[in-house]
Order: sequence, then structure tokens, then C-alpha cells
Amino acid sequence: MKIYLDNAATTKMTKTAIAAMLPYMDTIYGNPSSLHSSGQAAAEALAEARQRIAQCIGASPEGILFTSGGSESDNQALLSAAQIGQRKGKRHIISTAFEHHAVLHTLKKLEKEGFEITLLDVHENGIVLPEQVAAAIREDTCLVTVMYANNEIGTVQPIEKIGEICRAKHVLFHTDAVQAAGHLEIDVQKQNIDMLSLSAHKFHGPKGIGILYAEEGIPLTPLIEGGAQESGRRAGTENIPAVMGMAAALEESCRHLPEHAEQICALRDKLIAGLSRIPHSILNGDAARRLPGNVNFCFEGIEGESLLLLLDDKGICASSGSACTSGSLDPSHVLLAIGRVHDIAHGSLRLTLSKETTEEQIRYTVQAVTDAVDYLRSISPVWRDLVNGRREYILRGE
Repeated sequence: MKIYLDNAATTKMTKTAIAAMLPYMDTIYGNPSSLHSSGQAAAEALAEARQRIAQCIGASPEGILFTSGGSESDNQALLSAAQIGQRKGKRHIISTAFEHHAVLHTLKKLEKEGFEITLLDVHENGIVLPEQVAAAIREDTCLVTVMYANNEIGTVQPIEKIGEICRAKHVLFHTDAVQAAGHLEIDVQKQNIDMLSLSAHKFHGPKGIGILYAEEGIPLTPLIEGGAQESGRRAGTENIPAVMGMAAALEESCRHLPEHAEQICALRDKLIAGLSRIPHSILNGDAARRLPGNVNFCFEGIEGESLLLLLDDKGICASSGSACTSGSLDPSHVLLAIGRVHDIAHGSLRLTLSKETTEEQIRYTVQAVTDAVDYLRSISPVWRDLVNGRREYILRGE
């Protein structure tokens, strides 16, 4: 049995998205900047896709900028907001300790350039409180950036409340919605979002394409120079096939969002219940306020990498954290941010479901993880010390 439970890393493209791309590889292949009919046909498709994507997130088409994905969008949003703030003499930025590295590394870059960065602590349940944001905002704050849903532990943040606070204090609010798009409702107007990042391959679209939404009147600083594409905000010929695939995938995801969320949540909760029966294990992040398909556990006495290899041998594709840092031997910064100690954070497992996940797959996965954890503990000197009382357990035994 082959079971794919790494949908937070990337998703399988839908047939709808693939079909939407094909005509723009074979028939309507002109450069949208060209004046001839073939180019103008491509330009019309680009404008249509911009309109369709804007409708999915409650935005205006003019606010949609096509990028290569979430990391580029995050970079451009933060660097643009920083330049806007600098022109006004405001050089303070607020974020959280468990953001994606596309945000955290950009903030480090800005810190070296003289900006002051405040990273808010995250509670053990993986939720940032609006009151924390309100208390951190100062007269010189130019940006607040808080992710909509965490990419590792799946916790959903109160972005509407945070956005409301930022709007009242006239501070720009950006949210990395890469994990949320296609899985949670997005309405940039209702949720008081000034800038938003998303990436198509997280909601069954193609890789290498995403958007940065910026509210009208926010000047974006180009990261790529060389042409007037995207209204001068990003140089380079637009990837029309990928844009059309993204538009189709986002529309399809949003159209079926309620029914898929209900289906996936039910399976998620069964998976959580099954894994919770493993002694000395713990669910990471709030049990209810999390993405429909996200399950993240720590198991005491094992290494996450060894667990992944055993699961792969059993046909299960999983991860121990963010796909962008899966090659790192360091424990997850997200798990450390919510208070997990190093020894526990090393034994993490992230399983992320999709609409194609079945109840049979969940039952198989629970048994496979249970067996793998038992085996790894049976050969672990650390676990032997715990059992024999030479070390104290960190996680409860029930």
C-alpha cells in the first residue's frame, strides 16, 4: 500500500489543473507582452486568471502579483513594507518565533540593515494572541507579519483580529497564507489583510507559481529587475500555463472547501485519537484550532528521521517538519518555540492529509506508526534508561 501523507510539503496536481494548463503549452503559447494576436490571447488569459484568483480571496485583480511561490512572495512583502517604513522613519517589525524561514531569514536580513525585530513568543498550543500583537506595536512599527496557519503544527492564527488591531493602529499587516489557501476561507477585506502570500503546489496546483496580494496603494519593491511585466512589480515573462493551473486549482479547492474540510477533519481526528494511544507521545498544537489535514506528534525516546525511514519502508510518505528544512539535523524551531525540549523535538512526525486520504489508510498508518515507534524504542539505549528509571520521562505515559 502506498500512502501519501506529506501534503503540507506538496500536493498531487488535480486533473482539473493539468487540463487547464495544456492549451497554454500547445495552442495559446504567445508571450503576453507581445502585440500580435497570439500574444494578446495569452494576455487575455493572464487577465482572466488574475480576476478568478482575486475572486477566490476577496481581492481586486489589480492587487494580484504573480510570483514563483510563497518564499518569493514573503520576501517581497517584507522588503517592500520595510522600505515603506524606512521612508517614514519607522524601522520596527513584529512577527512570531515560529514563522516559515522565508519570513524569519528575511527578518534577519532586515535586522542587519538596522531594523528592530520583535518575535512574539508562541503559547504551547501554537496560537499567537491578538493582545500580544497589540502590546508589541509601537509608534515606529511599520509591519506585522503573522502566518495564517503554521506549516509544521498546523495551528490557525486569529488573523482577522490581528488585522483589525493593525488597521486601527495604521500598521501594515502581512500574512503567509501558503498552508491556508485552498483549505481555509480567505477574504482579505473581511480579515483586514494588507498583504498575503500563497503558493499553488500546496492546494493541488503546479509548483513554481504563487501570488503576492497587496492592497491598492501599497508600493511593492521589485526583487527582479529587467522588464515592465506585472505592472512593473516583477520582471520576467509570465508563466501562463502555471498561472492557469493555479487559477483552476484554487477555484476547485475553494468551491469544495466545506465538504473537503469536513471529510478531512474527521480522518484527522481519527488519526490523532489513534496516535494518542501510543505511550509517552504528545500532539503538537491545539487539537481543534488547526488545519483540517495536519497531524503533528512527538514520541519520546526516538529520532524522527529513523521513524520516517521505517514508515517509508511500509509505504507511507511523511515528514518530520517543514520540507524546506528536512535535511537539517537541528530540531524544529517551531517545536522549540512552543516549548518542546530538544530531546522531544527530535522525535517529531508530521502527517498531512488530503481529499484522497481514506479511512483504510488512516487505520494502516496508526498501526504502522505504533509498530515503528515500538521497534525504535526496543533498540534505543535512551528508552532503556527511561524504562529502567535511570532517566525521568518528559512526556506523560497515558
